[in-house]
Amino acid sequence: QVHVVESGGGLVQAGGSLRLSCVASTNIFNSKTMAWYRQAPGKQRELVARITTGETTNYADSVKGRFTISRDNAKNTVYLQMNSLKPEDTAVYYCNAYDWRSRISWGQGTQVTVSS
Repeated sequence: QVHVVESGGGLVQAGGSLRLSCVASTNIFNSKTMAWYRQAPGKQRELVARITTGETTNYADSVKGRFTISRDNAKNTVYLQMNSLKPEDTAVYYCNAYDWRSRISWGQGTQVTVSS
């Protein structure tokens, strides 16, 4: 069964940086547009960033200029570099395919907490 494991979260002060990683158990996502999502307490899961197989990227307005998504297909891994973090970035971060038809079961995610 295909699964992903997200890691790299933690507690950081506002203005700090974190780098998240998402490793898939197979190369199933190497031909897919991949994305990072986040879910804050009491809120719906939202799209943060996506990256195509050609490495074209798109970002939510709230993170544009601060976050960078990248991928390494040789390692079945997608990254999210997060700089200039704000308290409102606090959430559980998940990765999955962008297209709902290609998605697998959601992983446990990685918690990011930004203190003011």
